[in-house]
Amino acid sequence: MKFTRKANANWKGTGMDGNGTITTQSKTLDSTQVSFKTRFEQGIGTNPEELIAAAHASCFTMQLSFLLSEVGYIAEDLRTEAKVTFEDGTITLIALELSGKVSQISEEEFQNLAKKAKEICPISKLLNTEISLLATLIL
Repeated sequence: MKFTRKANANWKGTGMDGNGTITTQSKTLDSTQVSFKTRFEQGIGTNPEELIAAAHASCFTMQLSFLLSEVGYIAEDLRTEAKVTFEDGTITLIALELSGKVSQISEEEFQNLAKKAKEICPISKLLNTEISLLATLIL
């Protein structure tokens, strides 16, 4: 399977005082504000690190659901938080925190599948940074 997705960014002004927007192909983000404040302070809008976190959390969680299905499990509930750490001009860590409810799976199998999902998720493979995982199975 091959496909292409796209997003567009627009910026006006300087890096510190300017502002911009991003729009995704699906229009889920439609002229969504980006600025120095939304990235480095507290402002209304989004930023690249938040978008990476969203992409990674959703990709990892979907990948895990595929792996679970392959071995006969159905995820009742998978919730992932991705925390992107930006430090001195570099993304230094993405911490994935997963809680999952999957009937009849052992703790060991859940941990192994979560680890494998982290390793083979396309967004994980794309990123050149440390990725940690804390996975909790809810019984």
